Amino acid sequence: MSQKMQRVTFPLMAFGLLVTQLLLAATSPLAAQTLSPAAMRGSVFVRVHCAQCHAIGKVGASPLSEAPAFRTLHLRYPVESLQESLTEGIVTGHPSMPEFRLDPGQASDVIDYLKSLGN
Repeated sequence: MSQKMQRVTFPLMAFGLLVTQLLLAATSPLAAQTLSPAAMRGSVFVRVHCAQCHAIGKVGASPLSEAPAFRTLHLRYPVESLQESLTEGIVTGHPSMPEFRLDPGQASDVIDYLKSLGN
């Protein structure tokens, strides 16, 4: 294969892999649901900061068994009630739960995402 052909083939293969990953992401159960821009930002936040312990989607178990799945939080209390805790800092008796303090916009985005799970 010529050097010119190799240079063209590699970018096309990388592009194909990227398209495949985007299609898989777009067909995930979470992506199938239409989220508001705020809920999408909340989704990104919880994926980055919470998913290592909590189940953050509509299905699946929490990686840390004692961490509640976010889709069940609305069964315990109105998720809107978390707004103040998220902005002032969530402190739990659970030693492995880090303290989070979000700005008001971040807290609203997370609340919007949590609401989207309760449907």
